[in-house]
Amino acid sequence: MVLGCALARVAAGAEAPGYARVAGGSFASSLPVAPGRNEVALEPFLLQRRPVTNAEFLAFAQGHPKWRRGEVPGVFADAGYLAHWSAPLALGPGARPEEPVTRVSWFAARAYCEAQGARLPTWYEWERAAAADETRSDARGDPAWRQRILDWYSRPSSEALPDVGLSPANAWGVHDLHGLVWEWVEDAGSLLAGADSREQGDPDRMKFCGSGALTLEQKENYAVLMRVAMLSSLPAAGTTNRLGFRCARDPEAGAP
Repeated sequence: MVLGCALARVAAGAEAPGYARVAGGSFASSLPVAPGRNEVALEPFLLQRRPVTNAEFLAFAQGHPKWRRGEVPGVFADAGYLAHWSAPLALGPGARPEEPVTRVSWFAARAYCEAQGARLPTWYEWERAAAADETRSDARGDPAWRQRILDWYSRPSSEALPDVGLSPANAWGVHDLHGLVWEWVEDAGSLLAGADSREQGDPDRMKFCGSGALTLEQKENYAVLMRVAMLSSLPAAGTTNRLGFRCARDPEAGAP
């Protein structure tokens, strides 16, 4: 397993620097695909090894003025957008360069990835990659692994974020899928709600999340349930101080 993972990481690095290759195949998701069925057929994909950082998003904002703070229309980002930066093009003491960028909307995260020739991962892709621990491609059946993730959720949200890449890579070569920030996915608005939760002001959004959560498989994986409920309830223009993102690519897309 160790040798296989090492070879996979070398291959992924040669194919797209900064990305790891995650194998495709059949994957048992926590979100049912249809009543009584939760097996998903996934194609291989590339996933950024680390979340996008403040420095990387600053470079994007410098080259894309319409995504600078103060320039983005409210329909694409709420008032909290990059509010912890000292200025639209300056990070300041509240946003170290190698910290994961947060307070970015779904629209902004999607635009960033598109500018890199990439995209946001789907939920199933993110879940597939995040099911791994340091040695196993799927550690979800291990109570100790699940508890380690839950321990992160119990930490105060006021704590300063560490830099990206400090946690050990998982079996795919990906860092920080747990224990650092929540992450946007492409289909965040349709994970549980029947209506598109990107429509702001939906009074039934949390009702949908509460009822939808009852359909989740593997209910013992409470950490996944929490993440799904949060992503599904947040409008695409929404921002929080613990929500960032990373990009994905299709293998044939080549290096960014």
